[in-house]
Amino acid sequence: MGRNRWFGDGRPRYGSRVSTPLRATRQSFAGRDLRHRTLDGHSFKLCDFRGADLRGASLRGVSFAGCDLRGADLRDTDLSYARFGYVRTHDPEYGRTDVTGARWDGADLRGVTAERVIGWPNDL
Repeated sequence: MGRNRWFGDGRPRYGSRVSTPLRATRQSFAGRDLRHRTLDGHSFKLCDFRGADLRGASLRGVSFAGCDLRGADLRDTDLSYARFGYVRTHDPEYGRTDVTGARWDGADLRGVTAERVIGWPNDL
């Protein structure tokens, strides 16, 4: 299938006239190294992030709709104002989602069921 058109070399593709955040539908980021990337405001729908390394990434205002986050490493990410809808976070055979140290200011987590998530804040 070749390299992902978004992150083939680890960087998002911005056209010369693109000034708005990018959207991805049914893209696979499974197992990708996306550490310390800035993906603020991006929209991900039905995307696969299983086992993705997003440590230290800036995901402010990101929308995850129907995404698979099983085994994703979200330690120390900035999830301020992020929106999560119908995401999957755990598969006994794949691993756990780790959100230790993530910033959650203003994040919309209504309707999210987080199972076996490491570092989930108790007050959310």
